[in-house]
Order: sequence, then C-alpha cells, then structure tokens
Amino acid sequence: MSLILAIDIGGTHIRVAAYEPDSTKPIAHKRTKSLAQTPGVFDRLVEAVESVWQDGQVSAIGIASPGPLDPYTGTILDTPNIPQWKNFPLAPKLSERFGVPVYLDNDANMAGLGEWQFGAGRGHSNLVYLTISTGIGGGVIVNDSLLQGFHGMGAELGHMIIDPDGPLCGCGHRGHIESFSSGPAIVRYVNELIHAGEKTTLHADPNLSPAQIADAALAGDPLAISAFERAGHYLGIAVANYLAIFDPSILVFGGGVSQVGDLLFKPFEASLRKHVFHPHYMDDLTISKAALGDDAGLLGALALARLALSSSKG
Repeated sequence: MSLILAIDIGGTHIRVAAYEPDSTKPIAHKRTKSLAQTPGVFDRLVEAVESVWQDGQVSAIGIASPGPLDPYTGTILDTPNIPQWKNFPLAPKLSERFGVPVYLDNDANMAGLGEWQFGAGRGHSNLVYLTISTGIGGGVIVNDSLLQGFHGMGAELGHMIIDPDGPLCGCGHRGHIESFSSGPAIVRYVNELIHAGEKTTLHADPNLSPAQIADAALAGDPLAISAFERAGHYLGIAVANYLAIFDPSILVFGGGVSQVGDLLFKPFEASLRKHVFHPHYMDDLTISKAALGDDAGLLGALALARLALSSSKG
C-alpha cells in the first residue's frame, strides 16, 4: 500500500492526514496547535507527521501553506502568520527528514485544486476559486492544470488592484479587492461610517464580525445592507477582470464571508453583469459554493502530491 500524507498549515492549527490510493477519507489524522508566533513550529509539524507516519508505506507528502512561497523550490518566502519562516526551505527540510518527495503550494491554490479534483469543480477544465474570509485568496485551473506562473506566485487574486487610491490592504498596498470585500474590510467600512455619524443599530467596535453585520442586514439595517452591497459591487468588478483573463466555466466561492449568501451575491452578480467585458463570458457559467469546507486545503495538498507522482511516473 502506498500512502500520501497531506498537510494543511494554518496560523492556528496544523493538520496532517494519511490517505490510501484513490481515497479521500484519511486512515489517520492529527490536528495540533501551530502556535505560529512562537518558536518551534517546524518541530511541531514534524511531531504531527510522525504521529501518522507508517514506515515503508508513505510515498510522498503534499503541503498547503500560507504564502508567499515558491512551490518550485519548496521555500516559504515570507508568511505573516509564521514570522520565523522567512526564506524557509520547508519542503527540502521535510524531505530530508522523512526520505520522501515533498510538494508545497499556496493554501488558496490548494483549496482551488481540491475543489477541482474532489469538490464543486469536478468535471470542469477551467475554474476560478475564491475564498473570501480574513483575506481573499484564489486558485485557478486552466485547461486541467493548476496555474502557478513563472515564479510559482500566480493567481494572487485577492491582490487585484481595483482602485489605486482605495483602502489600504493588509499587504501594505492600496486598492486591492481584499481591501474592499474581505471580512475585515467590511467591518472597517461599517466602523468608519458609524464614526462619521451614520445611523445604524450596530455599535462601533473593532471586534465586530461580518456575521454580526449580516444579522443586522437581514434585520433591515441600512448601513449593514450597504456594507455588503459595496463589497459585492467591488467583488463583481474584480471577477469581471478574472473572466476576461481566465475565461472559466465555473466560479467557486469559499470562506466565511461567502456564507452570507444573497446579501453579498445579489450585488456581486449585478456588478459582474455590468462590468464584464462581453456577455458571452456569462453563457453557461456556473457560480457555486465550495463543497469541501475546512478540508479543502488538506485535500488540495493530497491532490498536489498525487498529481506530481503521476507526472513523474508518466
């Protein structure tokens, strides 16, 4: 039996799972706190891998990790969630430790790959995946292949510039779609308008959540409604650009903010239809919610390793 180990690294938890060939149900699974701001993250990762390791049976390891990173060298370039991993050769170090090939890619890319292989994107050859959460990340499948680009840093869809004079993004640049339509961007907009005197049932609070704003919107609060209308409007502009570049047959949306449903997606679809370069891009275009939930990154890492092994054999 030849097993694949899949790893999903987050700022809060590290998850490791072992999979048999042709199965997406793990035979072993370990979840441990990453404690990402403290030393020893790599050691905790190694311990998690050891807890599911099966001697002589593991053929490869796939990893979904926050970026930026270089998938070709297996190096974490500089991920804010894990400050000690600057120019950190994660894949080579794990490969040396366990004696098997290790494949690494961006967690949003891996979620998109997972949805394409096992989730909402099955049967599609051209897919754009967006996760809308604390940030906005993306993954793109073009003609049945994961788009990585020359440096392996393609498909950073959250950093599409919508307005160069727009709000400050978490990356330090202005006007990215993440600065308009992510969860923190929606919260920041609401707080700014409350401080400016806008009438609302909400109270200014930096710890306000998108879910609380959604509840207020569903109860008819005009400021809360306008916050999601604004986020959807700018998201439609960004996706109109993605359609012109990638021409997918399916858009898949994941992440917590996407769970608000029509509050976001009605203004999004209206904006998309208004801004799309040509209406033919919309013909037979499927717009879907992600299907894999919290397992998207893990299953994407599984798919990455399986595809890499298959390619090396072919």
